Amino acid sequence: MAKTENTDNSILENNGQILFDKISKLIENSRRKIYAHASSTTVYLFWEISRHINEDILGNKKADYGKQIVSALTTQLTEKYGRTFGTRNLRRMMQFAEQFLDFEIVSALPTQLNWTHIVEILPLKTMEAKLFYLNEAARGLINTRDLRKMVNRKAYERKEIADTQITSASPIPLGTFRDPYCLMYLALKTNILKRIWKK
Repeated sequence: MAKTENTDNSILENNGQILFDKISKLIENSRRKIYAHASSTTVYLFWEISRHINEDILGNKKADYGKQIVSALTTQLTEKYGRTFGTRNLRRMMQFAEQFLDFEIVSALPTQLNWTHIVEILPLKTMEAKLFYLNEAARGLINTRDLRKMVNRKAYERKEIADTQITSASPIPLGTFRDPYCLMYLALKTNILKRIWKK
């Protein structure tokens, strides 16, 4: 009888653990979805805010009175909604709307990205580089620190240099060489490697 009770308890414990694991997985998946939705909503909100500032108030011009308007707006928003709407972040929002004029591009940004990813790519010179890094960040689900490392390593520039060496007749598709170590491994031309490492 004691052996049967131990077996029953063991089955209950195993079933309980399985149930706990299933429910935990549901909760974690749901949390990820909520976080992704909140992040993308925040990015859209910041773009809309800055678009209104740039178009409605400043008329897409950088006038001296614009600084006063932004300063007054920052004070009001910070008092009501907190530090998120401080001068520095509001200026980043404005920069975001200036660089990403088309809502189609903004809405196409993957939902895995958050505002800190956007801020990280704002200083980059070309839209192609910005979109490359954002897509890489979303594809690899990397955090902002890793995105910063990727930008500092000049992954986009290295990929572009590697792509120039691939001919149309090549069996290697464009964009294959995102990692410069692949070039060394495949023993591609030394001058290609030198140009990549200099960048």
